[in-house]
This record gives sequence, structure tokens and C-alpha cells, in this order.
Amino acid sequence: MQIRIGFDISFELNQPTPVILMLYTHPSRAADLSAPEVLNITPATPVRDYIDTFGNRCGRILAPAGTLRLTHTATVQDSGQLDELITGAVQHAVHELPPDVIQFLLASRYCEVDRLLPIAWDLFGKTPEGWERVQAVIGYVHKHITFGYHFARSTKTAWDAWQERTGVCRDYMHLAITFLRCLNIPARYATGYLGDIGVPYDPAPMDFSAWMEVYLSGRWYTMDARHNKQRTGRILQARGRDATDVALTTSFGNSTLKDFHVVCEEVKT
Repeated sequence: MQIRIGFDISFELNQPTPVILMLYTHPSRAADLSAPEVLNITPATPVRDYIDTFGNRCGRILAPAGTLRLTHTATVQDSGQLDELITGAVQHAVHELPPDVIQFLLASRYCEVDRLLPIAWDLFGKTPEGWERVQAVIGYVHKHITFGYHFARSTKTAWDAWQERTGVCRDYMHLAITFLRCLNIPARYATGYLGDIGVPYDPAPMDFSAWMEVYLSGRWYTMDARHNKQRTGRILQARGRDATDVALTTSFGNSTLKDFHVVCEEVKT
């Protein structure tokens, strides 16, 4: 299938401001794009691209004072396949994990492994290791948190989500990721486009989405604690330890979000 993606985002800046942009699709999806990806910036501003330590494509700009508008649209070829099931996947002993995977067992900005460690083992310590334990965590978090955009805040951590039992997609992922790391199962945060493809239409404004990836049987599997079901049409933008590493924009100075529109829809033929 073909999926149309894009965004139209505007900020107000009161002075020239350095900004990091993580708005590209992930390099692993570059071959699926209908054309090379270019960010449209108004006023015209030079962009310096680089690949960060997690393999994400980023852009650096020095944005002028005033209104900064970022737009992009593209068509992506997608397999249309559902997320792969983890049934039968096995858990690795920590000492057997590849060096680049070990970092996804550690605490991070929004994932307080130390605070939730005893709770995780109390809740899930008696479940079978491997895929069954992962699914137990995902199912628990899916039921534990009530979704609502009005519950979102930038400082909300996994511990906060656990206590408040409310949040948005990133809070579901942070709590599930933290529980899994407590149980010695590597888990990392992912963000990108996820439209209403193969599911009932949601009239709420489109937004970027968060999901997660879990390391079992020597590879990464896509999981989603918010929806707790297989989905199709995920278009990855970035991966990292938590939302800190995949912020869509990072401004080194004051900035005010003025407008925000996201598109992700199947192209009907």
C-alpha cells in the first residue's frame, strides 16, 4: 500500500535560535519514499543533516526571529503487514546481550528503573520469561492507564504515569519500557506516523505516535502498550531510550508552538 505522510508546524521565536529537527523518516525507510526527503522551511534556512548515536536522521538550523514554519509531504510504500507477533520469542540472559543493546536496560530521563524495580518484580516476577512476560506487561499497562490528551505534560515520567494512571501514548510506552527494563528485558522508545489504517476512524486531530520495541530472540519486535493490538502502516521516524532522544524539535532558546498539523493516510487507488 501507499501512505501519504506530512506535517505543517509553526513556531514563534523572539530571537535567532538554534533548533534540532527530528522530522525526517528513519533512514531504514528511505528506500520506501517516493522521492528524497527535503524539509521545507519558511523563511528559507540552511539545514545541516547528521545521524545521531541512535541512527536517527536529524537536521540542525539557526532559525531567525519571528515565525518559523516547517512543512513536508511524501508518499511511502508500505507492506501493509500487521505488526509481527512475539509468540515463542525467548528472553536473553543479560550477559549474552550485544553491547549496543545493554543501554536499553538502563534507567533514562523518563524511565526510572530504580523506583519501579520492586513493583515490576512483584507484578510480573512469577510470569514465564520471554514473550509471555512481555505480553503480560503490555496488557497490564494497557489497562492501567486511561488515555486522554488533557493528561499530557512534558515532565511526566513512568513513575508519574504509574501513580496517576492517566496519560497519552508516550506515557503508556514509558511505563511499559520501564517495567521491561526492570525485568532485564531490553526495550526502547520509537516514534513516527500511525494513521487510522485498518481500524475505525478517529475524529480527533492527527498527531505523531509513540510505540516501543522489545529485544527477544536476537531481534527487535514492535509493541504498542496503548493499543495492545497489531497495527499496520507504522512509518518510523526515530528510536531512542525514551522521548528525550526522539524529540521532534529541540530549541535552544524560547519558542512558542503556534500551529500543528499532521497527516498520515492510505492513498486510495
